[in-house]
Amino acid sequence: MGMFVNCEVVLTCSSLFAQGCDASVLLDNTTANPQPEKFGIPNFPSLRGFEVIDAAKEKLEKECEGVVSCADIVAFAGRDATVLLSGKKKFSFLDFLWGGWKSGFDMPAGRYDGNVSLASETLPNLPPPFANVSVLEDMFRVKGLSLEDMVTLSGAHTVGISHCSSFRDRLPPNPSSMDPTLAASLQGQCSRGGDPTVVQDPETPDDLDNQYYDNVQKRKVLFKSDATLLSSQTTLRLVDNHAKDPQEWLKQFKAAMVKMGSIEVKTEANGQIRKHCRFVN
Repeated sequence: MGMFVNCEVVLTCSSLFAQGCDASVLLDNTTANPQPEKFGIPNFPSLRGFEVIDAAKEKLEKECEGVVSCADIVAFAGRDATVLLSGKKKFSFLDFLWGGWKSGFDMPAGRYDGNVSLASETLPNLPPPFANVSVLEDMFRVKGLSLEDMVTLSGAHTVGISHCSSFRDRLPPNPSSMDPTLAASLQGQCSRGGDPTVVQDPETPDDLDNQYYDNVQKRKVLFKSDATLLSSQTTLRLVDNHAKDPQEWLKQFKAAMVKMGSIEVKTEANGQIRKHCRFVN
């Protein structure tokens, strides 16, 4: 994908970041670890961009061997993805690593990398696209994140793409609350055979902005987990607030990203700083 960050790469960085802070999702399959997280149902084959993390790690190892973990690189990538997609200009990913561009908010460092990666752990830990508010709230609370954090982080669905299989059950002839015009358009795009991909936000697909919340209000979202935000008075109020105030939403999104960066962090006692992100030392 090259050394310059584009929408697909930074979205992938955010997705990697969302799966925990020990870089276990980066591990390849080995004899001791035949089914790693990247082969889990929510990840395969949609999760991409691993080579971008590899390139950053290779550069860092040449400059300061054994200092920066893969987990920290993923965390920084999630931070930089937020800044890149919420701004008007695109910069080199390495500009961020070397301080050539201010990130806009601080992401704490010091994480260590995990040694175990299990595909079986993806479904219980990653919120599914068909989840309702109660399920989403419970899954986020277990990770130390609030209902407000959940609604705020859901705004990441304003960028990137999704496979049709993640929302096909909401398309005609199935009854759903989706906007009929959008449903008809998606039905056409998803009828091409196989499992095509579509943009998650047809209005501003390359920008991290609060357009997602306007889409939720107008029922122009893909997943049940998006549409369900209208089913609770609390989440509906949060959606309305974020739709009205883009700057406040972005501020809260950055804060929620930092909170997510503290989930189940490994230390020297139970982790390592990998020499290569795809394999344990």
